[in-house]
Amino acid sequence: MTKNNICIIIPAFNEATTITGVIDDVRSALKKEKHAFEIVIVNDGSSDDTSKLAEASDANVINHILNTGAGGATATGLSYAERNNFDIAVTMDADGQHSPKDVVKGIEELKKNDADLLIGSRLVNTDGMSKVKILGNKGLSIITYLVFNVKVTDSQSGLRIFSKRALTRLKWRTSGYEFASEMLWRANQLGLKIDEFPIKAIYTEYSMSKGQNNWNAINIIRNLITRRIVELLSE
Repeated sequence: MTKNNICIIIPAFNEATTITGVIDDVRSALKKEKHAFEIVIVNDGSSDDTSKLAEASDANVINHILNTGAGGATATGLSYAERNNFDIAVTMDADGQHSPKDVVKGIEELKKNDADLLIGSRLVNTDGMSKVKILGNKGLSIITYLVFNVKVTDSQSGLRIFSKRALTRLKWRTSGYEFASEMLWRANQLGLKIDEFPIKAIYTEYSMSKGQNNWNAINIIRNLITRRIVELLSE
């Protein structure tokens, strides 16, 4: 089996508690598969020791002076992967929510399904996820479908696998959490193949405290609808 050159991108904002373990675990999983890979931490303006600990774990660290948001940090990592000619890029959360086994599974699924953007869906198996988060994520996925005509079960998942074609073509304009839905919209506009695969998220007290809340989802929806209306009027 041909092994690919893979860039693992981990956006991180004040993740000193978990970043070392996340790096070590994903490195161990990919070494077993004998993939050529690089782990890139996009330190998004952290005020703690995230950058220092990531460097100590032999990850490549890209430092943002200011916090740009999830969309901005992800875009920085993908831009790095594109410039350095990686075959596949993976984004995953820095809080320990994603299993390295699912990262490996996603890489194989991308190749098997010939997909361009593969989303790791937490909503196939919601064990451990609070009802509030389930409701919020499902709601945003419904909005993504209604506004952008892209149907996925978990539009807000941080575990995503990108083909080389997606790396060279896929761009977005938002920098906050709303980028997750805009990314799907732009991929659909470009005719990129979007698919999903089931993942089992690892929920701890720490990881449950991170990410967006349902009040923030209201702002995300407003921003997405506004952007869609503006673009419709400009067509």
